[in-house]
Amino acid sequence: MGGMRGTRALAVTGAALAAVAVAGPARAGGAPEADLVYHGSVVMNGKRLEVRLTPRNQGPAEVPSASVRLRWSMPLAERQNLPAACVRTDARTVVCATGPLDVDGLGDQIAVGVGLRGKAQEVTLEIDTVWSGGTVDRDRTNDRTRVLVLDTGDAYSF
Repeated sequence: MGGMRGTRALAVTGAALAAVAVAGPARAGGAPEADLVYHGSVVMNGKRLEVRLTPRNQGPAEVPSASVRLRWSMPLAERQNLPAACVRTDARTVVCATGPLDVDGLGDQIAVGVGLRGKAQEVTLEIDTVWSGGTVDRDRTNDRTRVLVLDTGDAYSF
């Protein structure tokens, strides 16, 4: 490895190297593969929504961390009390870190409670992965979900 290509290889940070080492061996096409899935429930009571979801990595590589996006069809109230692993990214969206995900393992449950800006009889919640820790997820059909949530106090599972 010489010239500019070798210089770029040396510029890779220790964190990036650690992420690749944790994620597992790279496939012939480049990045390691992982298949992320989210299961959980959401409840709506008035202007309040409670989401509980558990990430799962179906492999074949480990994921050092991933980020899951929760996007509502209505704007959220200005003030939110979010968990430490979550951050609001716009008027309708919250992104949460999953932490490390072992192959065929469940991650820690993520519990997010939010308030809506206004009252609604129903809200749509979209859930998807926005970052997968340097791994590639070739099956995006099972980590993207839309849930219609009615203001009934009932839990809607996904």
